[in-house]
Amino acid sequence: MKIMCLIRQVPDAEARVKTANGTVDLQGSSMALDGMDEYGVEQALRMSEGGAGTVAVAVGPQRFEDAIRRTLAMGLERAIHIETDLVLDVVTTSRLLKAIALEEQPDLIFVGGQHADTDSQAMGAALSEALGWNLVTWTTELTLEGQHVTAVHDVDDGKETVELELPCVVTTQQGLNEPRYPTLPNIMKSKKKELLKKSLNDYGISSTMVRVVNQEIQQRARLQHIIDGKDAAAAAEQLIVLLHTEAKVI
Repeated sequence: MKIMCLIRQVPDAEARVKTANGTVDLQGSSMALDGMDEYGVEQALRMSEGGAGTVAVAVGPQRFEDAIRRTLAMGLERAIHIETDLVLDVVTTSRLLKAIALEEQPDLIFVGGQHADTDSQAMGAALSEALGWNLVTWTTELTLEGQHVTAVHDVDDGKETVELELPCVVTTQQGLNEPRYPTLPNIMKSKKKELLKKSLNDYGISSTMVRVVNQEIQQRARLQHIIDGKDAAAAAEQLIVLLHTEAKVI
């Protein structure tokens, strides 16, 4: 059984980010392993024997190495880092990952259900299409029996249980498991694990199909309505009117 985990490094949930020259400036921002990718790493460790046959794959700049090292400290056996500062579109990335998958020959690929930075859910479906593999998304339970995977995943009106044949792509989310924290001994061991560095040129990729021309941070201006609290009944009535006519939440 060989499992490949796709991972990304994203701004920490509490990080402050800013824009400069039409792009998001992450200089000085605290970064972290994408939380949804972390569920995939944990599931890979639970389904393998001590991390055997597991590999992390990351496509991104040099700073991604911190997130990669965390997955190795959690217990993954080895890692591949396609180091590039080029921001690839999903289709180009899926073609790159297909080439890596053909080299690595995994039975199962875990992909985070939604990227925390781009808010995209497309990677799992794009990779499944590129490989011609089965796909299950938003997985909350996963069991393996022989060459079959049984998965429970979220749908609009509840949950659905499906059975897939290997090889397949599974997108992960909160609720699938509880990721472990790397221990100090495992952090030390991770420094000796294989981290293979490769480039886009190794896979014949030199450009992206989509170019980002501008990025900005969404901001909402506060109306700053102040309600006089001297008369509680009148204040409550005014609050209800504002919630109905302006906030439109009731």
